[in-house]
Amino acid sequence: MPTAAYRLPPGPNTPKLLNGLTFLVARNAMVRRLQRRYGDVLTMQMPGFGTMVLVMRPDLVKQVYTAKADVLHGGKNPLGEILGPGSLFSMDEDRHLQERRMLLPPFHGERMRSYEAIIEEEALREMASWPEGVEFASIGSFQTITLRIILRAVFGAEGRELAELERLLPPLTTLGQRLVTIPILRRDWGRRSPGARWKRMHARYRRLADTLVEQHLADPDLGERIDILALMLRAQLEDGGEVDKADLADELLTLLVAGHETTASALAWTVERLRRHPEILRRLEDEARGEENALRLATAEEVLRVRPVINATGRVVMKPFELGEWLVPPGSSIVTGIAPVHHDDRFHARAERFEPDRYVGRKPDTYAWIPFGGGLRRCLGAAFAQFEIDVVLRTLLRSFELQATSEPGERESFRGVAFAPSKGGAAVVRRRPLGQAEPESAALMTALNS
Repeated sequence: MPTAAYRLPPGPNTPKLLNGLTFLVARNAMVRRLQRRYGDVLTMQMPGFGTMVLVMRPDLVKQVYTAKADVLHGGKNPLGEILGPGSLFSMDEDRHLQERRMLLPPFHGERMRSYEAIIEEEALREMASWPEGVEFASIGSFQTITLRIILRAVFGAEGRELAELERLLPPLTTLGQRLVTIPILRRDWGRRSPGARWKRMHARYRRLADTLVEQHLADPDLGERIDILALMLRAQLEDGGEVDKADLADELLTLLVAGHETTASALAWTVERLRRHPEILRRLEDEARGEENALRLATAEEVLRVRPVINATGRVVMKPFELGEWLVPPGSSIVTGIAPVHHDDRFHARAERFEPDRYVGRKPDTYAWIPFGGGLRRCLGAAFAQFEIDVVLRTLLRSFELQATSEPGERESFRGVAFAPSKGGAAVVRRRPLGQAEPESAALMTALNS
């Protein structure tokens, strides 16, 4: 198709490098300013992306998320390049769909709920060390909780391997986030450079991941294991194929990156929002005394709307793509702006207000509530993340009194992959008498404190 036939939305003529630097240090403010000037869809030049079309309206978001897999690709992205070719983030079309079908079952239904005991146990284990009556950043604890949940439920790690991965993965993922944000750092500039450090740390991770695979394969009870690595291995063995340790290691690391920092940030935002809305906090405490969770689920959905931890998703155009009145050429990138859609009064009544009741008994709109993206590339662990938030928040509410505050809300701080509260979701808590907790929780808390 002739170049002249393509029609791109208007946008700024500022230099590519300037756009990239501004996006890096103040992306949300930049997007708000551009939307005021150019509307809900605009074009700009970006380093690493070239021509980028930014979409901020649900009907256009729907077009992007429902496009055919051979028209828009999602597998060419900085995170996929870091995680490796075996990562779901690096795949497209048939291979992506096949991998997704294999991984989807454990993140839904009864199999997902089988991890509830692990989630509660790890939440109570970490919360046992919380100080009383003094302010602390909750995100560190939530990172520990979500990391251990993934290592146990996904990796099936225990003993020495669990301890070693727990030490290795936080600095590995922190460094990986820097490499995603600043691609030039990926090069090996010498032993002390970030790129060289990543190679060493990733090699150590691979050795541990390979050990876990070998232990699983040697386990006579592999068919009874419920961790996700066991399910992946059974799927490969049932198909008569060979076990690809490199691909398995890439996928395990992908599941960790996708579900560790992001869920921890969402939990920290939950603490931050609830401390500034004591009336909702009191209602959640009342609900936590029983078995209902409608308000708790709605609260998680509202937190993810007002404070999305991922603020955009991207696709690469492979074939000419009609987007509203525009025709976008191959080689362009299309980015859906999650935060702009979530904060728009046209799509959410009183959008800037924190109102969990808007989702009690009502599902969010598929293309106006998009914290997990959408379509065939919607976050694989979306349901698991919401389940995890529900169980951890229930555990917190049953075990502690979370003190409200009149301090201004925490600003957003970009951490390389996710947006988190600038003060880490500052919390002040008091322990509840053990008799107020559920019997199982009280017994476990007593054991952890003994």
